[in-house]
Amino acid sequence: MKSPIKIAAATVNQTPLDWSGNLDRIIRAIKEAKSEKAEILCFPELAITGYGSEDLFLSYWFPQKALHQLSKLIPECEGITVAVGLPLRIQDKVYNTVALIENAKLKGFVAKQYMAIDGVHYEFRWFTPWKANEIIQIEFEGKNYPLGDLTFYHKDVHYGFEICEDAWRGSIRPGYRLCERKVDLIFNPSASHFAMGKTKERIELISFSSKQFDCFYCYANLLGNESGRMIFDGEIMLGKSGKIISRNQLLSFQDFQVNSFYLEDKIQNVADIQPKEEEFVQASSLGLFDYLRKSKSRGFVLSLSGGADSSTIAILVSEMVKRGIQELGILLFCRKLNIQLPSTEIDNVEKFLVGELLTTAYQGTENSSDDTFKSAQSLALSIGAKFYHWKIDEEIKSYSEKIEKAIGRKLTWEKDDITLQNIQARSRSPIIWMLANINNSLLLSTSNRSEGDVGYTTMDGDTSGSISPIAAVDKYFILQWLSWAQENLNQPGLRLVNSLQPSAELRPLERTQTDEKDLMPYSVIVEIEKLAIRDRRSPIDTYLILLDELDIESSILKEYIKKFFSLWSRNQWKRERLAPSFHLDEFNVDPKTWYRFPILSGGYREELEQLDQL
Repeated sequence: MKSPIKIAAATVNQTPLDWSGNLDRIIRAIKEAKSEKAEILCFPELAITGYGSEDLFLSYWFPQKALHQLSKLIPECEGITVAVGLPLRIQDKVYNTVALIENAKLKGFVAKQYMAIDGVHYEFRWFTPWKANEIIQIEFEGKNYPLGDLTFYHKDVHYGFEICEDAWRGSIRPGYRLCERKVDLIFNPSASHFAMGKTKERIELISFSSKQFDCFYCYANLLGNESGRMIFDGEIMLGKSGKIISRNQLLSFQDFQVNSFYLEDKIQNVADIQPKEEEFVQASSLGLFDYLRKSKSRGFVLSLSGGADSSTIAILVSEMVKRGIQELGILLFCRKLNIQLPSTEIDNVEKFLVGELLTTAYQGTENSSDDTFKSAQSLALSIGAKFYHWKIDEEIKSYSEKIEKAIGRKLTWEKDDITLQNIQARSRSPIIWMLANINNSLLLSTSNRSEGDVGYTTMDGDTSGSISPIAAVDKYFILQWLSWAQENLNQPGLRLVNSLQPSAELRPLERTQTDEKDLMPYSVIVEIEKLAIRDRRSPIDTYLILLDELDIESSILKEYIKKFFSLWSRNQWKRERLAPSFHLDEFNVDPKTWYRFPILSGGYREELEQLDQL
């Protein structure tokens, strides 16, 4: 290259069917890139429509509307080259493409060659892969334009594209062919969902790509909780010679970010990575913020038990407020969430806003302890949440007496243990829903992934909710995170929470109920689920691997594994009914976004019998 040019990448927080909003964010990002004197700007994959548009991609009108938005965008690209993603339908096939606009003129479309089909992705349902080296002509607004495996020139810079999954295909990825064409720059417009620890994989990919292909490699990812479940971290990176030489702030509360950089060989590695605990709270905070504003709800309601799960969610809402006002400022944060600030001076704005957005209630029974009440009350007070408390023993008694009269006998803990536990959890649901309805708020469900694994949760009880923020995170991580959060997030209200042994408190206190006594150690559950669910191992494989890895007696480990697989297969119907949850970890158990399993099955009967024979 004769002289360095300035390029830019943008991340945008888009929403399916928000046509005017999506276009506005793109145009504002273009204006900012122009003000920074960038000559080429790359947006993420499917930026015009949003990646999470699901089966809208299959319709005829939706891709056509995306093209209509493209025609509106083209005149905004005067004096700059812009790459922007959109779906493109040709007869009965839909392609995932990037439109390249140069100085307010469309130059062509690059099509994605490989579809993501693992984990949360079902791209083959919507899109057809493009063939390598193939180029055709298509008509758009009365003119013909090239579509396919294209590269472009800007001054003396030769550049091409790998669209998200294209780059993750090892030795068959398009990057190798782009290298043979001697490109100087590869753009990677992506819609890569957030998962804790995933940014490390991206850094490795971009470092490798920039070195292997001897070029600049520019990555641009979508941002925010776009459409409910997946969160995008908005990562922008530029790599050269195996180093990451520019990287932005992840998981921003802003509508968009633009990062611009000169293409020059000033190599400075900036690839710092946040700890998993920090990634979790930042992603959850942004996920809650976007879900709240995009659903146009007024706040959150939470049944605060004083235990680990509900306390985690309360802290996440508190952190959402803290981080939101730090990044956006108080006025913009309030405007985005439609909060009216009082005219009088506020002593603590953060606590005031938490109180405006989060209403909690402790719903005790005769089986509840003073410790959990104090834990819930102390936590709510420390973060500023509204806190109510009441007893539900009358409701439980009313339900129990009605069924006892119907069946002609008294319910007892010896005969009806599960029934007597579940009616307590279910009796909490109608009244907390009333509070959510009164406030026009989202009810936050408190289920975690470990409970989802084994069905240790009450349908229409603690699973009730509009959204389940931690349903994709295991309980062992949550317990560790709470200790981390008390110190690192300066949350003194967690002191009592962290002193308690996790318990559902649904049996009489003298029966000393704890979660791990009912199930097994949470540290063991997470190791079994990694093998059984993430790695799709059989019961015997799981046993043999963990026998070497865990210091557990063989007979006890067998019982744990049998219990896990039996409860897993028995409780698929519960997982089918869980409220929408954020994808936060490397895997989850949501049948809509990661692991599909039959509701009715033989329950691993033969496989578990073989385990007994070892």
